[in-house]
Amino acid sequence: MKALQFINNELKLSEVEKPAAENEALIRVVKSGICNTDLEIIRGYAGFNGIIGHEFVGIVETSSDKGLIGKRVVGEINAGCGVCELCRGGDSRHCPTRTVLGIHARDGAHAEFVSLPNVNLLEVPENVSDEQAVFTEPLAAAYGILEQVEVRPETKVAVIGDGKLGILCAQSMALASRNTFLIGKHKDKMKVAEAKGVEGVLLEDAPKLNRTFDVVIEASGSESGFATALDLLKPRGKLVLKSTFQGKTNLEMWRVVVDEITIVGSRCGRFAPALELLRDGKVDVDSFISEEFNLNDGVAAVEKAQQKGVMKVLLKM
Repeated sequence: MKALQFINNELKLSEVEKPAAENEALIRVVKSGICNTDLEIIRGYAGFNGIIGHEFVGIVETSSDKGLIGKRVVGEINAGCGVCELCRGGDSRHCPTRTVLGIHARDGAHAEFVSLPNVNLLEVPENVSDEQAVFTEPLAAAYGILEQVEVRPETKVAVIGDGKLGILCAQSMALASRNTFLIGKHKDKMKVAEAKGVEGVLLEDAPKLNRTFDVVIEASGSESGFATALDLLKPRGKLVLKSTFQGKTNLEMWRVVVDEITIVGSRCGRFAPALELLRDGKVDVDSFISEEFNLNDGVAAVEKAQQKGVMKVLLKM
């Protein structure tokens, strides 16, 4: 099969063997999405070598669960051991020996086929398009913040960053809070969130709102976002960190101590609630799609995704 691999610091389209993991389903990938984590892996994040990609929708070709065969599915990206306390409790996201699709010790989805345990697969509702289904993983990551931080209608929430993740976070928080703000640099990008009840604020105007937010979500993917977040938070506020990027970050920890800030790291969310949001049309993901490439042009697609101002680039198998 054809696959987009990152091997020895080189991104290339390769011919590789189909995955043949015992006791796992084989999924024919229909479409996949290039995300910022893919781009950070290419810059050295996570030290990953293999097939990249973890946002996908596909059709189950083979599975020990006959009811899955032929189904259109998305897949949770964390594959746990199945026997530890976390896995037995139904949550493999922090299994100590987990593999992570296209990120850690497991080949990813920018390929014609991908393999995952049956338990990781969720059927896509009929009214959700392939293009929309690709956004299940990042939407789950955004909406998953509500698992970790209590947000009420009166909670004042700011999201820093008007990229894909930031806008998804803002739309998700607006479902819980009537006081959600998106801090960004691009008026045109913020319009997607504003249409869902979010108030857009240009970064240059953000200082007017300093020390007024109960919760601030840092999703800018840049180091400067941390300082902005601390500026915006009230004393005893909660800082949610969503950005994953290669490199070290300087954070003024004295400010965290003095203002008694709670820091929450937030990574993966559950797929089922995200699929429900897509099914019910509660979030807009269609506006994110910038361009679609064939897998044969995967390297060019990644180059396109790295360009300034580009939102989501899809791969079609």
